[in-house]
Amino acid sequence: MFRQSSNMHVFAADIADMERRMQTLEKRIQRAAGRASASVAQTADHIGDALVPALAEVIDRFRGNAHSVGDEATRVGREAARLGNDALRRLSNEVEHRPLMILAIAGAVGFLAGVAGRRH
Repeated sequence: MFRQSSNMHVFAADIADMERRMQTLEKRIQRAAGRASASVAQTADHIGDALVPALAEVIDRFRGNAHSVGDEATRVGREAARLGNDALRRLSNEVEHRPLMILAIAGAVGFLAGVAGRRH
């Protein structure tokens, strides 16, 4: 009976020793996880701090390019309208001065368009 009791005592001591070791290991893991978590958070902050100005610069460049493209499109549109108005004014003058000639040219262009349309 004493032998069984001493075996139980050794077994209980082994279990207690294992529990202490597991608690020590658990504390070490928690400290390492805390350091890693802090390191990850700090790294994320540094990445965010570096990324925000870079993205802001890209956005500013994009906005600048969009504005310059819009300005260029406006300028081209105004120029096209001016050229269209000039062409319409010239055509109007020609119709007033040479109505039969303009009618003949329009008929020829229509004829050529009809012939070209039949081939396709």
